[in-house]
Amino acid sequence: MIRHIVMFRVNAKETKKTEQLNLLRQELEVLPSLINEIKFFELGTNISESPRAYDFILVSKFENRAALSVYQKHPEHQKVLLKIKPLIAESVVVDYEN
Repeated sequence: MIRHIVMFRVNAKETKKTEQLNLLRQELEVLPSLINEIKFFELGTNISESPRAYDFILVSKFENRAALSVYQKHPEHQKVLLKIKPLIAESVVVDYEN
């Protein structure tokens, strides 16, 4: 099983942060219903006040690297990436086997 984790910081200042986080969630949460390779999918909004904290996280699981690759190249995933890119100031990713 491959675990795919992405953490995001949004572009918005504090006054617009909730709005952008809601948009980010809305765009991402449709993916499991559109991409069969996704075996687990979880989204979360940060509650930590640490300056090192990211704003949002996506945790997903795939059977193997091939399934992760299908997901990453899938047209629906690509559409979502285009929509969320303007919202994102920074992101980091970790993919690992477990």
